[in-house]
This record gives sequence, C-alpha cells and structure tokens, in this order.
Amino acid sequence: MYVVANRVPVAAEWHDAFEERFRARAGQVDLQPGFVRMEILRPDSEDGVYVVLTHWQDKASFENWVGSADFKIAHQNPLPKEAFTGPGKLERHTAIIVSEKI
Repeated sequence: MYVVANRVPVAAEWHDAFEERFRARAGQVDLQPGFVRMEILRPDSEDGVYVVLTHWQDKASFENWVGSADFKIAHQNPLPKEAFTGPGKLERHTAIIVSEKI
C-alpha cells in the first residue's frame, strides 16, 4: 500500500472552512483506480497542522490521480492564501507493516 500525507498548516480562524471543503468535496478521488481510503486528521492544538492521508494500492495509482483531470477539478478554487500559516508538506510512504482490527 502507498500512503500520502499532506500536512497543511491552517490558520485557526479558517479551520471550519477548511473542514467544510472536505465535507462538501466533489469526491473525484473516491472514484480513482487504486484509491483505498482518505482520512482528514484535525490537529489537537490551534497551532498544529491538518494531515490529509490518502491510501492507494500502489504509487502508480497515486501518480495517475495527480496527473488526472479529476485532480484539477478537485483542487480548483482553493482557500485564500491567508487561510494558511505556511506552506504545506507532502510526504509519500510505502506501507511495510499494516495492522488493523477487523
């Protein structure tokens, strides 16, 4: 499994708007070949960062999503620059051990 973590520093006064964008999202990523799941993690502290985790069957599936027209649609009309306290950071990982209770 391939996991992508997008760390997004959102200003406290923009937390609600940031979360609502994901609740009202178009859902294009859910339809992508190789997509497994997405999680949006809210920081416990106001100065923490949101983490958007997407899980993919493999790296190629993620890269196909990023190069797709659906990706462009999903990322159009972003929040204004003042909604963010700094640049985001994209981290990519290959899961080598997965443990979950079913």
